[in-house]
Amino acid sequence: MKTKMKLLAALVALGAPAMADDMAPVTQDTLTLTDGYAYATLPNQPVAGGFLTIANGGEADDHLVAAASDIAGVTQIHAMMMDGGVMVMRELADGLPLPAGETVVLQSGGLHLMFMQLNGPLVAGETVAVTLRFENAGEVAIDLPIRKKMAGGMDHSATGGH
Repeated sequence: MKTKMKLLAALVALGAPAMADDMAPVTQDTLTLTDGYAYATLPNQPVAGGFLTIANGGEADDHLVAAASDIAGVTQIHAMMMDGGVMVMRELADGLPLPAGETVVLQSGGLHLMFMQLNGPLVAGETVAVTLRFENAGEVAIDLPIRKKMAGGMDHSATGGH
């Protein structure tokens, strides 16, 4: 066990290459997009979520105004929140603000991309091509690695097809 830990520590210290299921960082204008992924889905599952981190290193605010992907009939920017003790999900019709000098995390159980009317299952080990449109930075193409869903992860299939 100690040998494995030493090997892991050495690889980290040497800057080991990213894992195969890591999204390559993408920088455009003042935005840096990292840590992107989507979860694998079951056959006939109508929806899935996409997640990533967006850092705005500029001095001006930006805004994520739209998202699109060929894997879904509809792609939206969503938020999950508590409403009277009930977790609800809704589209952010006006998009997602990205304040200057701040980082916004899209993650399971919070802000996320919502892929609806899936054209087929998302398979672990593959990628999802997504185009994000920002008010200032313009269009950014990213590839989200598809990961196997961990036990206890957020399950969008129970949202009534939403």
